[in-house]
Amino acid sequence: MDQTIRFVTTSDGVKLAYAVSGEGPPLVKTANWMNHVEFDWQSPVFRHWFSTLSAHSHLHRYDARGCGLSDWVDHDLSLERQVADLETIVDASGVDRFALLALSQGGAVSVEYAARHPERVSHLVIHGGYAQGWGKRDDAAARSGRALAEIIRVGWGADTPAFRRLFTELFIPGGTPEQLAWFDELMRRTTRPEIAARIVESFADIDVTQRLAQVRAPTLITHSRGDARIPLDQGRRLAAGIRSARFVELDSANHVLLEHEPAWQRFQEVVGEFLGWTQGPLKRRAADVLTPPVSRSEELDVLTAREREILGLVAGGANNQAIADQLFISEKTVRNHLTAIFEKIGVSSRSQAIVYARDRGVTGLRH
Repeated sequence: MDQTIRFVTTSDGVKLAYAVSGEGPPLVKTANWMNHVEFDWQSPVFRHWFSTLSAHSHLHRYDARGCGLSDWVDHDLSLERQVADLETIVDASGVDRFALLALSQGGAVSVEYAARHPERVSHLVIHGGYAQGWGKRDDAAARSGRALAEIIRVGWGADTPAFRRLFTELFIPGGTPEQLAWFDELMRRTTRPEIAARIVESFADIDVTQRLAQVRAPTLITHSRGDARIPLDQGRRLAAGIRSARFVELDSANHVLLEHEPAWQRFQEVVGEFLGWTQGPLKRRAADVLTPPVSRSEELDVLTAREREILGLVAGGANNQAIADQLFISEKTVRNHLTAIFEKIGVSSRSQAIVYARDRGVTGLRH
């Protein structure tokens, strides 16, 4: 299969490269860090992604400003500009209504775009994404983000691949020697060290948490269980904030899913079912799916009537004090109930409980 590479110029004069391949319903992939539409096409790290997507869709993907075949600029790398660049690519591609696919920080871009243009996004798929950049999470994430940016400045341009290998191990720790070498080379070819560092620093200020509830498109969110680049909890938070989003937890440690791992096959199955690539529903694997979108009331039978009532109020957005006031019980009693609920339904956080409840039609219930 071949691809066609084209170029478009943004309103502020930056040239963006985009590639078109395949036939079928339109699918737009947002840019993520370290894209190179030409080099990725042959890479054993990414080629299975694009060959699969192109086999089922008319795929449009692009290099972000500062990366790949787009202009290597280091100014205006904000989320607002990233969304504007996506708008430019969509307009240049001539697609009207389409499915939107995002990886990593492209997830935040896709959320903002979908919230702004609900009439254009038919489906939203996010893998390994997040709503808050590293500067908006906690102190540990902030320290890590600053350190990674400095390592890029110091080491990416060095003759030794040791510094670049650090990032490779974060993205694809399960890679083969060939895949690791290709990813090392991708970093060298994609951009200059200073631009790469500034791109990483721009991620710090990303925060689309207030936009999640405004996404109206059917949404599928997948995340690798052992992802060392973007923690699993970030994917769960995305799913908790987007109405009726389905969350699928994949058994992998790789941020970018690799062709030889079972998680890649699982990803193809759930995305294919979600986007209509397959005929009829696929058999779901309970071990892989954290919160399958089914309405099985029997799954809630492990909870008492009061616990189901509290779970419904949590799913409806009530905090502990509001629940206590509504049910005429103490806040401590609410906390005790939540501890029991989490244990019974197999979750470890409030956001997971919300996803669990919403996928089973439980929200704001009173018994």
